[in-house]
Amino acid sequence: MLHHIYILQSLKDSKYYIGYTTDVAARLKFHNAGLQRSTKHRIPFRLVLTERYLTKQEALKREKQLKSWKGGSAFKAYYRGRSPAVGGALAWGARGR
Repeated sequence: MLHHIYILQSLKDSKYYIGYTTDVAARLKFHNAGLQRSTKHRIPFRLVLTERYLTKQEALKREKQLKSWKGGSAFKAYYRGRSPAVGGALAWGARGR
């Protein structure tokens, strides 16, 4: 089983949400159905990026790192497709569509 980190963007306020899941499609539907308390007031969302990991531990570590960057220049650089100064290239990275 693969473990995923995903980044959603609200179409309502353009803000981002970073999360972990083992099923990206189901998680996106969950968010857009308004079932996630922390995001229900910002629906709908679009998937903007995913990363795949072999272990849950790796994925959760990366989720924590991305959340620490959120709103900062490192997050913006990463989202634009450049590797930020901290971190580095991703072996399992994949842009969401």
